[in-house]
Amino acid sequence: MDAYTSFAQVYDLFMDNVPYDEWCAYICEILKKHGIADGPVLDLGCGTGELTRRLAACGYDMTGVDVSVDMLQKAMEKQTDPPILYLLQEMQTLELDGCVRAVCCTCDCVNYVLEPQELSDAFRRVAACLESGGVFIFDMNTAYKYEQLLGDHTFAESRQEGSFIWENYYDEETRINEYDLTLFIPEAGELYRRYAETHYQRNYKVEQIVDFLQQAGLVCEGMYDDYTDAGVKADSERITFVTRKE
Repeated sequence: MDAYTSFAQVYDLFMDNVPYDEWCAYICEILKKHGIADGPVLDLGCGTGELTRRLAACGYDMTGVDVSVDMLQKAMEKQTDPPILYLLQEMQTLELDGCVRAVCCTCDCVNYVLEPQELSDAFRRVAACLESGGVFIFDMNTAYKYEQLLGDHTFAESRQEGSFIWENYYDEETRINEYDLTLFIPEAGELYRRYAETHYQRNYKVEQIVDFLQQAGLVCEGMYDDYTDAGVKADSERITFVTRKE
């Protein structure tokens, strides 16, 4: 079943704990350290455009790319001036009309690319879209998060605007985490309609990611604990990579 179809309707509701403002400030600081204070920037895996809009407000000429029609529709409903260009593409076949000064890819989007070769292809595509010296900032979930926090655990939340049940199954051999998501979205009156989606993510080794980056001509300048200046720890749940095109 396709991911981010029904979930797109309530994505912003249940993701209201994502610190978009902090991520935006962090990304802008990194870009400015590399001399990128304006110009074209790509938000890869932009979802409903929350981070895209914030970066646009900071003066960047933003393009958003996502694989979900429903998520992009939600993004386009959030009007901006000037309007943001949104494109329906997979990151492993990414293609832009021109080059950008930077690419960001947040909220563990790279983990959704299940085949290692396809992720390697995605990094090559990113490099091809970057200007020389351009910056690529992305994050990924860690083995600790899949093995200790997500795998074989169930989470649920109920609100007036909707409810969800989120069941996880992690396979250590394949390194694949399956998310079975059941949604209850209100309709007319007091009725709720039930929707179901299944999502999959791969737990990549850091060494594998660095190798893919090198093959793509991207220099890994740093790896950090989430969107902070701290180094990666044994219990880091998210790693942020800061890379640069050679």
